[in-house]
Amino acid sequence: MDQLNFSLITSFLSQTNDRFHSYNEPKTLEEKYRLVGQMKGIKGIESVFPYEVKDPIITKRLAGENDLVFSAVNVNVKGEPEFRDGGLTSNDPKIRQMAIRFIKESKDFAYEVGADKVTCCPLSDGYEFSFHNDYRQKWGYMVESLKEAALYRPEVPLFIEYKPSETRGRCYVESATKTLVLLHEIGIEAMGVTLDFGHSLYGGEQPAEVLALLSRSPWPYYIHINDNNRRWDWDLMVGTHNYIDYLEFLYYLRKDGYTGWYTSDTSPTRWDIKETFEMNARVTQKMWNLLDRIDTEEFEHLLSEGEYLRTWKFLEKHVYGL
Repeated sequence: MDQLNFSLITSFLSQTNDRFHSYNEPKTLEEKYRLVGQMKGIKGIESVFPYEVKDPIITKRLAGENDLVFSAVNVNVKGEPEFRDGGLTSNDPKIRQMAIRFIKESKDFAYEVGADKVTCCPLSDGYEFSFHNDYRQKWGYMVESLKEAALYRPEVPLFIEYKPSETRGRCYVESATKTLVLLHEIGIEAMGVTLDFGHSLYGGEQPAEVLALLSRSPWPYYIHINDNNRRWDWDLMVGTHNYIDYLEFLYYLRKDGYTGWYTSDTSPTRWDIKETFEMNARVTQKMWNLLDRIDTEEFEHLLSEGEYLRTWKFLEKHVYGL
C-alpha cells in the first residue's frame, strides 16, 4: 500500500481569528515547526510569505532541525492595506507592481528553502456589485500581472488557488474552469492549479470531476485537504461532512497517479491542534488503503456501464461494509 505525503499550512498552528473569537495561543515559527515535527505521519509544511516566514536562512534551519520539507510556499497578496480593493487587478499600476513583487520575492524565498512551488490565492481581487468594475479591464490586469510573476524564476512554478469568495463577495478566480481559462490565456508552462477540496465543494463543484478535468490539462495540480458543509469554507477535518465525495476524490487522485502532497488547509479552532492534523493524515491514508483493497477492474466496469444501483451495491459491500 502506498504511503501518502502529508503536509499542513503552518499558519493554522498559531492563534486564528474569526469575526467574534480568537482561538489558540500565538506561537513562534520555532514552536510551530517543533509541533509539526511531533505529528505522526506529517513531514511537509506550507508556510505563508511574507507574514509568517521571511528569512530563508532561519526558516530552512528550523525546518531541518525538525526533519520537515516544504510542500509549497504560500504567498499572501491580500493582507496589505494597499491590496484592500485588489492587488493583482488594482487600477493603480504601482499597487499591481507591489503584488507582483510579493510573488517574485516569494519565489526567491522558495528557491532558497528548497520548495518546488509557490501557491497564490488572489482573494482581494474581485467585486461585490453589478457595475462594480470593468470586467474586461480587470481580467486583463490579472493576466498581465500573473504572467509577469510566472515568468520570473520559472524553475519555481506559480500555482493559482481558486476560491468562490472571501475577502471579496465574488473572486475573479472562483472556479477550476476559470482558473484553466486564466492559465491558457497566460500561456506560461511554469504554472499550475492548487485544488482545495473545500473551495471546490462550496463553489458547487464535484471535486472528483474537477480532478478529471485538471488531469487532461497541460498544467499540474497541488492538493489542499479539508471539509465543509458546502455553504462556506469552514476548513473542517476530512470526511466529517462529505465522506463519499472525499473517497471519490481520492479514487480519482489514485487513478491519475498523483504522488504529490496532501496539504491540510484545516483550522483547528475548537479542537486539539496536533490531533486535528493527525486525523486528516490518518483518515486519508485509511481511505486510500480501502481503495487499494477493492477490485478496481470490476469497479471501473460498473462505472463505465453507468448503472448506479449496481455501483451502489458494490459500495455497500466494499466501502460501507453493510
